[in-house]
Amino acid sequence: MAVVPGALVAAVLVAVPVMLVAVPAVPVPYAPTGAGVVVSPAEPASLPGLVDLVVRRLVLADAVAAAKFGGGGPISDPARERELLDSVAALSAGLGLDPEAGVRFFRAQIEASKVVQRGLHARWRAHPALRPRETPDLATEVRPRLDLLTPRLLRLLKQTAPDRGCRTRLALARRAAGTRARLDGLHRDALRLALAPVCWPAEGAKPEIE
Repeated sequence: MAVVPGALVAAVLVAVPVMLVAVPAVPVPYAPTGAGVVVSPAEPASLPGLVDLVVRRLVLADAVAAAKFGGGGPISDPARERELLDSVAALSAGLGLDPEAGVRFFRAQIEASKVVQRGLHARWRAHPALRPRETPDLATEVRPRLDLLTPRLLRLLKQTAPDRGCRTRLALARRAAGTRARLDGLHRDALRLALAPVCWPAEGAKPEIE
């Protein structure tokens, strides 16, 4: 009888049960675009979404500043501001948002943008090495991107119903968004200004900057 070498001896198959480890579900991040997302008026998710879009608009102020710095244009543009606010009033009415609330909110966006532009212009004048290397076209490159955000901001503003917890939730959302976007002090100050009207008038007679 042939002797089977030990190396070829049939091994005993041990069935090892597979352990299924439950992995905590990763929360789906709020989509600032609102695509496919239905948010009720009191849904807190609308507030972080609004803050994220405000940050996105505020970051575009850098491109506005670069365009005006390179082109020599003034920071304030009353005609453009009036045109924007008239458009905001009309869009607000169409969305069922109080036009006064929409205009008040966008006035804050305009002023916040100016804060960034003035700060950057001062920085660039003091430190020429930090000046932007390119000058974007304000009319064809920057403003169309800003205009795309306008109706989306107004929709989220309408969904954000001020309540007793609004200021606390707003502060948390603002800090989180500022951290994600790595905003510097200039942009964080401007963000506070941009968000000042959001929780008004539910918690006071006028907007406050924390």
